[in-house]
Amino acid sequence: MNRIVEFLFEAMLLKHVSRTGYQFLGPGRESVAEHTFGVMCAALALSAEAPEADRSRLLMMCLVHDLPEARMGDLNAVQKRYVTADEKTAVADMARGLSFGPEIAALMDEFNAGETLEARLAGDADQLAFLLDLKSLSDMGYRAPEKWSAHVKKRLKTDAGRKLSESIEKTEWDSWWHRLFC
Repeated sequence: MNRIVEFLFEAMLLKHVSRTGYQFLGPGRESVAEHTFGVMCAALALSAEAPEADRSRLLMMCLVHDLPEARMGDLNAVQKRYVTADEKTAVADMARGLSFGPEIAALMDEFNAGETLEARLAGDADQLAFLLDLKSLSDMGYRAPEKWSAHVKKRLKTDAGRKLSESIEKTEWDSWWHRLFC
């Protein structure tokens, strides 16, 4: 049981690991844990648009996709030009001694390979969570996010992801709130 508790404490560190790419977006700030929550919500929505996908596998993949960042930190695109993280070793060390460790490693391998429908949807959910943040900041008047949205949209791999990104682009970030009072 202690090994499971250690894993849980390690996973909780993601609440304190900042996403480093946000330094280029002005006021945007987000922890890896906050990002993971957004990715899981986007994956839930995508699974409704792609009912042939294994929803449970997709959501588990999204839950674990950034777990290694508890050990490695979050490297942004500039840092990745100069620093190579050993994610495979981080995952192996993190999963060691856990009854569900092999499942975490398999999900990470599948996510990184990007070959299954669930992996492509998980990758799209990862990008869509970022697009939602960019759109929110843009709608609040910040200009920097507009530069990045097109690049992020090019990373989308599924029709469901592209369809959702088009809707994100057309929807004001606070439309749900505004609709309640107008």
